[in-house]
Amino acid sequence: MNEEIAGKTIADVEVRQPKNLNMQISEFAKTAKGKTVNNVSSKGKWLFLRLYPGYLMLMNVGMGAELPYFTRDQNLPRRYEFKLAFSDETGFTTNFWWFGYVHLIPEKALTRHRLTAQLGISPLDEGLTLGILQETFSWQEGRDKELPTRPEEHNRHWKRAVQDILFKVGLHPNRKISTLSRKEVSNLYDSIRDVSSRSIQLGGLAYERDFYG
Repeated sequence: MNEEIAGKTIADVEVRQPKNLNMQISEFAKTAKGKTVNNVSSKGKWLFLRLYPGYLMLMNVGMGAELPYFTRDQNLPRRYEFKLAFSDETGFTTNFWWFGYVHLIPEKALTRHRLTAQLGISPLDEGLTLGILQETFSWQEGRDKELPTRPEEHNRHWKRAVQDILFKVGLHPNRKISTLSRKEVSNLYDSIRDVSSRSIQLGGLAYERDFYG
């Protein structure tokens, strides 16, 4: 997304599900139009579209979504809840599988945005070091908790990824965090990085699609 839409100016916004937004559709469209995408990044399940001047568009795909890019020569998907169109007649639509968010906020208000302000470090962020993972496990409240693989806590994508991560290092999902040795935490850290990177290289699950469908 960053490679394709950075530098483009928002010309139009279409919203078919008002509940996805954090404001009225008219206010959202008026605020977004005319702003330029500086860059796109991600953290957790959130996409961060930095807009100039001074705004952020925050998108959360919930349990999953299709976000196909389109050009002037392509037909739009039949179903979508949100569409962002640029001045060069390209853009993308968003079809949420269940429910998602598209929030528009001033950049200076990011630390007060309740849903993103407390996000932790993503698995492949440079900031996630072995030391931080060991410290997190050492000081975590409720250290008798099991490793997070239960389906009611995560969607099926995350559950499968965690299962692969644990299997690679021979850790049972019912192990208590407090019983992990420093060596096991080190092995777990390496597995998190390896499996996550490999999953991205392979393009995710068979039914998942990228920005180009």
